[in-house]
Amino acid sequence: MPTLITVALIAAACYGLLCVCSPFGDCHRCRGFGYKLTTDRKGRPKRGKPCRRCNGHGKRVRIGRRLYNATRRARRRIV
Repeated sequence: MPTLITVALIAAACYGLLCVCSPFGDCHRCRGFGYKLTTDRKGRPKRGKPCRRCNGHGKRVRIGRRLYNATRRARRRIV
């Protein structure tokens, strides 16, 4: 049981380090392209409309970075 807790703490620390080093990840909806791939009538892929989730940038803010930003903002309001 203690090893499970240790593994979970190590995984959380690694994810926190990832959020500090690389706060943006690929958008899940467009897979980082910035637009949704569609196909024409012949079945060939073509560029679709810009992704509404990431506004065509292809990147999103990671969940861990959002939590970090929210706690930082809350601490600044308190002080």
